[in-house]
Amino acid sequence: MSEKIEVVVKNCVNFGEGPYWDDTTQCLYYVDVYTNDICRYNAVTGDNSRLNLGGSVATVVLSRQKGGFVVNQKTDLAIVDSWDSGKVTSIAKVEADANTLNDGKVDASGRLWIGSCHFGDVALDVGDWPKYHGSLYSLDADGSVKKHLSNITMGNGMDWTDDSSVMYFIDSIPGQVYAFDFDITTGTVSNKRTVADFSLTETPDMVVPDGMTIDTEGKLWVVCFEGGKVIRLDPETGKVIRTVKFPCEGITSCCFGGEDFTDLYVTSTAPPQLGKGSFAGSVFKVTGLGVRGRKANKCAG
Repeated sequence: MSEKIEVVVKNCVNFGEGPYWDDTTQCLYYVDVYTNDICRYNAVTGDNSRLNLGGSVATVVLSRQKGGFVVNQKTDLAIVDSWDSGKVTSIAKVEADANTLNDGKVDASGRLWIGSCHFGDVALDVGDWPKYHGSLYSLDADGSVKKHLSNITMGNGMDWTDDSSVMYFIDSIPGQVYAFDFDITTGTVSNKRTVADFSLTETPDMVVPDGMTIDTEGKLWVVCFEGGKVIRLDPETGKVIRTVKFPCEGITSCCFGGEDFTDLYVTSTAPPQLGKGSFAGSVFKVTGLGVRGRKANKCAG
């Protein structure tokens, strides 16, 4: 089946990240990282709006079971009461000041998971990024924060199998896509292993794994940052089974959306060093993939 790539919001962000599809409103939420804006694209009306959080560095915006959104502001997790009010309330300081929280997602129990990294210069070459400063955290429904992994360089994309028995997680700088045994009841990970190694010389065009989502067939869709593509990866074999190319290099993250979750929404970035192409910093929609994702979970915290 042949896919179609459409630009749904052109040149809208400097550094787009964290796409999240809300099926109740048919809206795509995403962030513009260094302006600390959260953004909302209404797929029904085509309207795109922005809400500035008044701090610095937001990388996630996720719906809450109690209403509103959970976001991050650099080292903190916070709640936005509603899109209309824009009121931001910090609920937990998670990271050290020299670091920043990065990509996050919610598991089937409503627990938020979020990785971190050193808060460095985005212009740095990947090989020069400070190593082992990051961690992987979770936020439980009671507001407690737990650290699960340390010595991560850049915690990034994550997702779970349909039965929540396996969690996938990306550490971008070493170029690793990991799998863990996952206990949904206790919210713990164990038995770390590598699903795919982007650093291998046999796959130089894979570049850096960034955001990630999973389809209902259990295959991973991994964004290749600086590579201008999204790959479909078989986690059982580590093999790339499909590649979708985009008209800009700085592809950052992806999620499934649309009425039947068959549309793949993809964010991108437009800093000078990665902004090659007239569509840099746009939001894309890919249709005709022949697969579907699933409804996103809402945060219980």
